[in-house]
Amino acid sequence: MPKKGKKSKAPLSDEEQLLLFQQRLLAEEEAAKKKERLLTQFLKDKLAKEEHNSALNLNKINTQWRTVLREVKTRELHKDIEILSQTFERVVDCKDSVIKSLAKDLTEAEEQYAHALRSHLHNVDQLLTLQRRRLSLLEENYNMELEVLTKEFETERKTIIDQHEKEIHYLQDVFMAMEQNYIDSEYESKLEFQSMWDDLKNKNLEEKHFLRLQLENIVEDLWRRFQDALKNYTEATEDRKIAFETLKVKDEKSSKEIEMQMKKIQKLQEAIAALKGKIIAYSREGEWQNQCIRTDKELVHVQLRKLKAQRTQARGKSQENLVKLTLESNAALKGLKKVVEKGEKILKLAEICRKFETEEEKVLPFYSSVLTPQEQEEVEKENPEELTEELAKVMVDYSGMENFWKRYNKVKLEVLSLEHRRGQLLDISGKLREMLKQYLDGISVSDEVLSQLNPLFIVNHRSNLPQLPAPTPSGDGKPPTTYNIIEAAHVISHTL
Repeated sequence: MPKKGKKSKAPLSDEEQLLLFQQRLLAEEEAAKKKERLLTQFLKDKLAKEEHNSALNLNKINTQWRTVLREVKTRELHKDIEILSQTFERVVDCKDSVIKSLAKDLTEAEEQYAHALRSHLHNVDQLLTLQRRRLSLLEENYNMELEVLTKEFETERKTIIDQHEKEIHYLQDVFMAMEQNYIDSEYESKLEFQSMWDDLKNKNLEEKHFLRLQLENIVEDLWRRFQDALKNYTEATEDRKIAFETLKVKDEKSSKEIEMQMKKIQKLQEAIAALKGKIIAYSREGEWQNQCIRTDKELVHVQLRKLKAQRTQARGKSQENLVKLTLESNAALKGLKKVVEKGEKILKLAEICRKFETEEEKVLPFYSSVLTPQEQEEVEKENPEELTEELAKVMVDYSGMENFWKRYNKVKLEVLSLEHRRGQLLDISGKLREMLKQYLDGISVSDEVLSQLNPLFIVNHRSNLPQLPAPTPSGDGKPPTTYNIIEAAHVISHTL
């Protein structure tokens, strides 16, 4: 309908209307495409912003978590340093006490060693005096026996040397005579050398061998005599010599053994004292070191268990947080996708519905309020809510949706009214169909129609409908109710 105060436009032809309609469709499609592009660009920007914010928040969380871990680690290190300082002081005190006890034991051991050394030196001096006396007596006896033996040995030596010289002179004479004989035989053999060289050589060898045997026999006889004399001398002096040698050997052995034993005793005593001190020191030091190592090992094991437990807890928490973050991000992405799909669907539906809007809806898409002022006051009285800052903020956030809800409520009311009207029309059409069927059944005659109730079928002024009871006045004096019966043909003629 044209508005008042404006001139009515000339009616457009069909072609112009078609062109106008096509232009509108193209404009609407371009606007829809533009909106889709703007919406996609907006969603992309929003997604990039969310990703940037998520990365920034993750870095912030990591930095805060690292600071917390550093604080926890510094506390643990301070505690460990305190514990180590206490243990160090305890160990130092223990070692000081051990050093003092060892110094005391060392002084006592030195006093005992000095006392034992004095007694040992006194005993050694007594033994040395006894040994010197014994050695002096033995030396006197030895010198006397040595003088006797030397005199006897010199006399026997002179006799043996004289006899040996005589035998050597005799042998030299024999050798010279044999050499003279040999020279003569050599001269004779040289004359016959060329004719009988081999025979002479053999004879000479035989003679040499014979002479050698003779000389060897002579030398053996002389050597046998010398050995007999030497044997007689050795047998005569063997007992004294053996006694002297045994005594001498015993003396040397005893003196050497005494010196060696003294040195061994001194060295053994020194080694025993040193080894005892070292054993005690090493045993105590080893015990303390083992104890310290055991305590350190236990502390390290406890700290390792704590660190492992903390690491597993931190890993579990970080894994849970990561899983939670991924689930929430996936849920947020899915929700955003659903919202985007829903928005696209709403926009598409809005575009479709815009085609079916009337001119009044196009001119006035939103209404102010359907309620009257009195009804508005009643609604405010029924829902008295005190406005707070939070509620006001929420209302401001949702103020942009009022027009949407107005149109939505209007459409919903129209849908409900149309559904109600549809139900009414369906009831009317059902009733009309029943009436039409009754009318058609009354016109046609068949076994089915005869078997059923029919108001138009009358035989002998009687219908096959059941007779209604006679109207009786009600007890309160009111007249009986009457029912108007309208024929189906009359209804159809007036409704169609």
